[in-house]
Amino acid sequence: MAARASGTFEVKMTPQTQDAAVVRMSIDKQFHGDLEATSKGEMLAVSTAVKGSAGYVAMEQVSGALQGRSGTFALQHTGTMTRDTPELSITVVPDSGTDQLVGLSGRMAIQIADGKHSYDFEYTLEEAQTHE
Repeated sequence: MAARASGTFEVKMTPQTQDAAVVRMSIDKQFHGDLEATSKGEMLAVSTAVKGSAGYVAMEQVSGALQGRSGTFALQHTGTMTRDTPELSITVVPDSGTDQLVGLSGRMAIQIADGKHSYDFEYTLEEAQTHE
């Protein structure tokens, strides 16, 4: 059964490398709300000569509690911007959940309004299967 979690987050992006083609940045996030957690990650981004067009990929490791269940999990981002029209996919890396988050799968959406970030996380948490 699918569940939903929502809340806000702060993000700090720090450039690591910057050459003519690809920018690498570190990601530090603090989640609030149904997901009380921190995350660390890396992002690679490319801008184009066309204003408002770009692409990025990122991986982040989230550590904390999702609606009271503690553990870690990884998120994979794939994003494009086509002349200011965004398309973003953020998914839980399969089998990346630990502790009380083993079996976690799902997708996260983010919104940015007036400089504030929020998330909507639709997920399922299958009970861990034991092998005898």
